[in-house]
Amino acid sequence: MDCSKLAADGTPELGMEFNSEEDAYQFYNKYAFKMDFSVRKNYLNKDKDGVTTSRRYSCCKEGVKRKYEGDVMPKRTRAPTKTRCGAKMVIVLFRGTMKYRVHDLVLEHNHELHIAQCAHMMPSQRKVSETQGFQAEISEDAGLSLKQSHELMGKEAGGMGNVGYTREDLKRYLRTRRERSLKYGEAGSMLNYFQEQTLENPSFFHAVQLDCEEQITNIFWADAGMLIDYKFFGDVVTFDTTYKTNKEYRPLGVFVGFNQHRQIVIFDAALMYDETIDSFKWVFGTFLEAMCGKRPSTILTDQDHAMAAALSVVMPETFHGLCTFHIRRNFMKHFGNHYKENSDLPYMFGACMYEFEKVEQFNRVWEAMVKKHNLENNEWLSGLYRIRDKWARCMMKERWTAGMRSTQLSESLNAAIKNHLKLDHNLVQFFRHFNRVVDEKRHNELIAEYEMRQKLSMVGLRQTPMLVHASETYSPTVFVAF
Repeated sequence: MDCSKLAADGTPELGMEFNSEEDAYQFYNKYAFKMDFSVRKNYLNKDKDGVTTSRRYSCCKEGVKRKYEGDVMPKRTRAPTKTRCGAKMVIVLFRGTMKYRVHDLVLEHNHELHIAQCAHMMPSQRKVSETQGFQAEISEDAGLSLKQSHELMGKEAGGMGNVGYTREDLKRYLRTRRERSLKYGEAGSMLNYFQEQTLENPSFFHAVQLDCEEQITNIFWADAGMLIDYKFFGDVVTFDTTYKTNKEYRPLGVFVGFNQHRQIVIFDAALMYDETIDSFKWVFGTFLEAMCGKRPSTILTDQDHAMAAALSVVMPETFHGLCTFHIRRNFMKHFGNHYKENSDLPYMFGACMYEFEKVEQFNRVWEAMVKKHNLENNEWLSGLYRIRDKWARCMMKERWTAGMRSTQLSESLNAAIKNHLKLDHNLVQFFRHFNRVVDEKRHNELIAEYEMRQKLSMVGLRQTPMLVHASETYSPTVFVAF
């Protein structure tokens, strides 16, 4: 009997024939779905040419749970699921027609079957289709959690019962995908990612540093858009490594600046092995190589001594400013008790940092401050005074800083990165999700460009020629600052 002439109700019968082993399985699995039990593929026999000659499909509750043979019983054991159920369908290849014929058949079960509402949970009925897998990958790349992705597909399918798989199936699918992406190991997969980016755009720049054992230590990269942005907006740069990005706790260093809308623009990034002078020298040197030797006029960092030493060697002509936010935070660590005592020390220090435009005024108030609070011998404060040209307003007024006094851009970027990256991301996942941050910032720039062309400039009541010209020259954000 041919598979095209099956019983009207879809019940298996002895003598039925199928064109292939897969046809037989699909038929029996469809019958199992209707009857609410799950199918397991059991033994098979093949001839010397590798052709399957017989196969048995059985109920998933066939057999019995093996007894534990160890010396110490585990604290927790899985509940038994097998009941020695004898339900099965055995097919044998009939050489005359080269079709598979039902040779043995048992339809009775020795256990309670599932209810129809749970049929989609049975293992043999669950499968992540190619389309569903592609959608799951897109959802993961977009930052949706496993739970959110599964719920979204359930909504689209009209209920979880119509999805065709469980959340655990989706978890296994995505894990397999990650394993495929890391089939060459993290280092090999990263280099493969860089190669793909270079093929997509030859302007993509990347570099890796190896140690004496040829292990990758520091990683640097910049795409074509970053290189173009630096050409236009790279006069003032902030660099920060406070965000630790993965399970190895490796610092992520990002070069950041302002665009014409005073929004964050990312110039390039480095995944560093450590924060030593040698590592910073390599990162800054590679930065200049990527930017064809163009140095920024000003670079702002925190009070990291290794970073400062590396900058003095690699970019001696670039003005190195210190982040006022980090200085203020360090000041609170050293003199936090003065805040509790309502002392005027924090106010005087803040005035020296932000208010005074004349050096004479700065020196007069600084001397009065240290004398009043007996801080003449304080090493931290004395060291900070020696490098006052890197943070005091009166000393920096001749420097071009584009209105930046701190690494606030990097701090803001860190907050955005934390929304997209997790500590357990591997390198391939890291690059994929870091690109989401870059794409988000570029999309914000497009929104600002649209708003600039959509809305008329607020010139003001007195439309002087200078204001009109400035409104036509500057972006709205810069014009308001002007």
